[in-house]
Amino acid sequence: MASLTPELLLRAYAAGVFPMGEDRNDPTVFWVDPEFRGILPLERFHVPRRLARTVRSDRFHTTVDQDFRGTIEACAERRSGRLSTWINDDIIENYTALHRMGHAHSVETWLDDKIVGGLYGVSLGAVFFGESMFSRTRDASKVALVRLVAQLLSGGYKLLDTQFITEHLSQFGACEITRDEYQQKLSAAVSRQANFYSLPSSGTSGSMIMQSINQMS
Repeated sequence: MASLTPELLLRAYAAGVFPMGEDRNDPTVFWVDPEFRGILPLERFHVPRRLARTVRSDRFHTTVDQDFRGTIEACAERRSGRLSTWINDDIIENYTALHRMGHAHSVETWLDDKIVGGLYGVSLGAVFFGESMFSRTRDASKVALVRLVAQLLSGGYKLLDTQFITEHLSQFGACEITRDEYQQKLSAAVSRQANFYSLPSSGTSGSMIMQSINQMS
């Protein structure tokens, strides 16, 4: 297997495959091309009513690309109910390099000046490939996802790839499509242009986030 590099990662994502590690401490990776792919249709993104109130309350504040390294390392942490993850050191280093190249981004959720949740993923054309998220307090990762979708809708993205479907994602409208259908959507979106920084990196209120979603979805 070829060594993982940022350039190889970009070619893989453009072809519809992505890497995973066997274990946090296993240095090897394998490539995944699911028969059924999870996506979150941006035009049908659903924010549950209680969560919408939480976002608008500004109890949390969100930022973009303020702590990418801290976010991916938090996603790789062991925590209750999950003794290990697929994010190994090779993945951390290469995605951090992608971040420096402008192709990987993070969304952070803060409470009382402490990072309590977030997510990261890869941006290519008008596609955002969601990789992982973490939460240290209730709703923190959900708020990060809402902020991400606002960012993507405002920036003209056409596809949000979630790789797989979880109960956590299903409440927002995530669904599965076949590999062939995914490849068609990927091909149409990856050749288009989008702007990840359509909203300010920081200082974006919850009301502005929800307004962006309601206007575009």
